[in-house]
Amino acid sequence: MSIIKELQSTIEDMVDDKRGILAADESTPTIAKRFEAIATEPTEENRRSYRSTLLSTEGLGDYISGVILFDETLDQLGDNGIKLPEIAWSQRIVPGVKVDKGKGPLAGAPGDMITYGLDGLEQRLTSYKEKGARFAKWREVYPIGTHNPSQLGLTANAEMLARYAAVCQSVGIVPIVEPEVLMDGGHDIHRCSIVIEQVLHAVFHALHQHNVSLEHIILKPSMVTPGKALSSKAPPHEVANKTLAVLRRTVPAAVPSINFLSGGQGPEEATENLNALNQLKDKAPWQLSISYGRALQQPALKAWMGKNENIALAQAALLKRARLNSIARAGEYNSELEKS
Repeated sequence: MSIIKELQSTIEDMVDDKRGILAADESTPTIAKRFEAIATEPTEENRRSYRSTLLSTEGLGDYISGVILFDETLDQLGDNGIKLPEIAWSQRIVPGVKVDKGKGPLAGAPGDMITYGLDGLEQRLTSYKEKGARFAKWREVYPIGTHNPSQLGLTANAEMLARYAAVCQSVGIVPIVEPEVLMDGGHDIHRCSIVIEQVLHAVFHALHQHNVSLEHIILKPSMVTPGKALSSKAPPHEVANKTLAVLRRTVPAAVPSINFLSGGQGPEEATENLNALNQLKDKAPWQLSISYGRALQQPALKAWMGKNENIALAQAALLKRARLNSIARAGEYNSELEKS
């Protein structure tokens, strides 16, 4: 199969009008923090057991089309002795993998960040592909401050995303491009919309320069929201209108799907905002979907509590959130459905 056919096949398996992506790519330090909140030791066995619980949820493939995994997960086995990527694909959930190596300060741009991991990326991707991964994810982070992101921050981060995406496509891996504009801070929703527009302009300029096929990427952006430090949240219709306005100015129609990150939103809040966006989908040339982490996992994690006897409860909690977000993709969600 040619590279282009390989990329197109993955896009077709991941992009539809009903399902979304589960982000389960927490690094070892991050998952340790999640487990600390439920008084569970972050041992390798507990990490394996939790991921097995998520991926073996019966019916999850009805609502989830792809799962982003941390690299150790590609080698882990489910409780049935089958590799976790194979368990995912048995429900037509495409396995993918986080490939960046974390972030640090960007030299010459105080307050801005840059992500590491380009060295050896092609070799790692080839290895991950042999283990079943068909797509990858790379995250660049943009704090909003008085002087951030700077022009250097915008350019440098966009260059990293574009170089990563080009390498992915060269080996037949679909890249998820994730420019996350952080919710941290006291900025208002107007300031957030300005920054996200600047970020996306820079990202797509860089993708064009690196000859990245837009038909074979998935964009994972932030929604336009006010900073978390503000006392009040924006209503879903405002988030949706401002987010869609920015996307229409910056994202080419060739991109098949926009899968939003939750970025610190609570589970119900993230579903409400997704629903409001899809009520405007006649104005959007792309699928409007999700790539949620905590907004999908948090209820399941609290139900699980590190105990095998709670596996069924955790799976029911995950399935419920996945189903409600699928309903939101049709613009038919309402808070009464949370009670069912």
